[in-house]
Amino acid sequence: MSSSRASLYVLLLTVIVSTVSELQMKTVTPDRGTTLNISTTQVKGCKVCTVAGGSRKCTTSLLLKDNKRVQVEFDCSRPQDVFSVEVVQNIECTTKSCSSHIIQAESGSLPLLDFARRFTWNLKASALKAFKIDFTSVGLRQINASERCPDRHSYTIHALQSSGDVAVGTYCRTGPISSAQILNRGSFAVEVPAGQKLQNGQFHVSVGEEIKSLAKITLTLPKGTSSAELLSPNYPGSFPDDDVMEWYFQVPDKQKATVELLNLTQPLCRKKDTEVVYQSRGGPSSGLRLTDTQPQREGNFTLTLRNCEMDRSRAGSPGLSLNLRVSTSSQVSCKVDVSKMEGLSLHIEKRRSASDCELRVNSASRERITVTSNSELTFQDCLPEDLQVTATRVIECRQLKDCSKTPVRLSVPLLPPCLPAPLSSVTWTLRPPEHSTVELTSPAGNLKQCLPGQRCNDSFIIKMTEDDGTTVGRFCPHGVIQKVQIHTNVSVSVSGTLGGKAPPVLYARMKGEITERYIFSVSPKRDAPALLASPGWPEGMKSYSTVSWIVTVPQKMEARLMFANLSQPKCGNRHTNIRVQRVGRLEEDYSRREDEMPEEEITVSESFYLNMSNCMPERGEFSVITKITLQKSINRLLTIILSVVASLLVIFIIVLVVVCVVIRKKKKKLSHQVSIYNPNGTSFLPGQNGFPETREDNDEHEYASIEDTLVYTHLLRKGKEIGVYGDFDTYQPFTGRMDSQKPLVSKDSIADDRQASKQPFAISSQQAPPLPIRPLSHDQQLVDNVIYQAEGQSEEERSPSLGPRLEPEGGN
Repeated sequence: MSSSRASLYVLLLTVIVSTVSELQMKTVTPDRGTTLNISTTQVKGCKVCTVAGGSRKCTTSLLLKDNKRVQVEFDCSRPQDVFSVEVVQNIECTTKSCSSHIIQAESGSLPLLDFARRFTWNLKASALKAFKIDFTSVGLRQINASERCPDRHSYTIHALQSSGDVAVGTYCRTGPISSAQILNRGSFAVEVPAGQKLQNGQFHVSVGEEIKSLAKITLTLPKGTSSAELLSPNYPGSFPDDDVMEWYFQVPDKQKATVELLNLTQPLCRKKDTEVVYQSRGGPSSGLRLTDTQPQREGNFTLTLRNCEMDRSRAGSPGLSLNLRVSTSSQVSCKVDVSKMEGLSLHIEKRRSASDCELRVNSASRERITVTSNSELTFQDCLPEDLQVTATRVIECRQLKDCSKTPVRLSVPLLPPCLPAPLSSVTWTLRPPEHSTVELTSPAGNLKQCLPGQRCNDSFIIKMTEDDGTTVGRFCPHGVIQKVQIHTNVSVSVSGTLGGKAPPVLYARMKGEITERYIFSVSPKRDAPALLASPGWPEGMKSYSTVSWIVTVPQKMEARLMFANLSQPKCGNRHTNIRVQRVGRLEEDYSRREDEMPEEEITVSESFYLNMSNCMPERGEFSVITKITLQKSINRLLTIILSVVASLLVIFIIVLVVVCVVIRKKKKKLSHQVSIYNPNGTSFLPGQNGFPETREDNDEHEYASIEDTLVYTHLLRKGKEIGVYGDFDTYQPFTGRMDSQKPLVSKDSIADDRQASKQPFAISSQQAPPLPIRPLSHDQQLVDNVIYQAEGQSEEERSPSLGPRLEPEGGN
């Protein structure tokens, strides 16, 4: 198989990506000789499925090989957050050659680009032989396994021994390591984060030497002052028991190399001793204890680390681990052309006054050098740790019209490689005109604040400070802050791994005045909460200072706000305030002072402003971290309507139950069958027709108000019935004006009064009781009601009127 066809990365993948009910579907065809492993560490949750012949099989991992075309589905919307992908290729070496080389390349149609990927080459040589990987084209440098490379491509080398797998080291591009040899069997891998394409490249694989160590690493030290750091295998864990590791150093002519053993951890030995052995090519070897002072070496040499047979019987017994530093030094001349540094000034100074490092500019010795024009610099016996190199620039604008049109590029300069130390920081001081604002944006994407729970793993940090040293915040790429506006002079410092970046770190613009001291424009992401700290965090905001966050909430989403790490002062003047107000609304959704209890959580359904202001603290500080989480919005109006309908339904059911119970009790009370004698020949049964009601039994004689004449008529009738009164004249209604409301009259009382007006009645004790009075028809009742209307009254006087409104107590 040719090297290009054997490439692990050109997978010849055919992509069919679709979303059906939140399923992501991909059709994958691995290249011949490669294996694709999709796996996750989560036991529950998203699964990967294969579809073949109409059947569907789902597991937490999937292994694809043998050039078979397989349709793959994921049963969750974002499988790249759960799964990782490993692509594996095997390379075998005979006694003369190897089957292929390591080729880094991947197709532009790779369907798994949005997944975190690991490309692994398993290599095997014949017995007692090693395979060799050549890194001369790029060079590698070793890092701690917990660190990250600037280009986010991390390389690892493993050696497979009879005792198990040994991590030789983790590496980044650009360094002095030119090759690595692994005895018999091992692996080489590169890890690429999700969303980043694998860099193209090739590493030559060949048959190595007959070595007696698990691995041999070759370093080519550059001419001039340099320093290389190496770590023992399995660092920070223990180097393998009773094993050997080699490093071979190629030192430039007329230069010496100094070796230092740092962070040394010694094991408890049962047999043999730990030692470091030095040997120059063709010369004798010399061994030293790890605690001895290591020598300076001139010319190429091999350094061998030997471990003893460790005593592991004691609990907590440490193993062998160390950090190996090799430095070269000499007099180095370096010409610096500041015209290529975009107006920056270069500052070089000694970190340690006791070091042997000597600085000269134009043949004059200096402890500190500031380069503002083209200069010839000389460094004698200077190591990288002896020097600090920084760059600064002041950007000032006096008239807003002169500087508001074109943004200023804040770019890290590319320094000449002859400098013995790298650039540690770049600082731009921005001084806008009076009544104007500095606006900062990142061309590489949004910024995020470096906070607990939101760490910056990038190679550089951006720090913004005011002239008096007050920190606005520390930021790095890949966040939610679109721009920062500051209504004062501000210094922007970039520190970290600064190797000369082509794109600018930030753009700076001068704009009109803003109402707050700081304004942050924020666009939260749907898949992760955003943390926003008040300016100056963890210290408090400046007295009387204000800050606003303009937060954009996508449609059909709402934001949940939580105020964590809230620290409130005791105010000597004014109050602190936290306000939330939706964009385009006049009313506030939330407002709290320092003397009020804050809510634990707020939900805002639209884009909003988050405003904070500080008082003049008498004691304590005002600082807060706001956590913003997006979630799908809820139709609150529909929820309210449904709640009201449900409440009314419950009330109706309760009323219905009460009415049913009352009716049932009433029926039980009237359920006794009792016949009643009637001299007129009619029997009444309660269960059939009901009792004829007398005036005492029914409620027709109950009135809202009663006229005196009606009261007297009633008493006369009752007295006549019991024989107290004799005949009496008929009732004559009162025809004068009545101030009170007309009484309500029942139909039975009307009938009784009409009968009384026609003839007076006198009932003897022998007479039968009178027949019950039949109810009048509706029309007749309306006619009879006329007798109770006072003569001469108008219709308006007869109608009741509303009384005056009640005034509250104490009212006017």
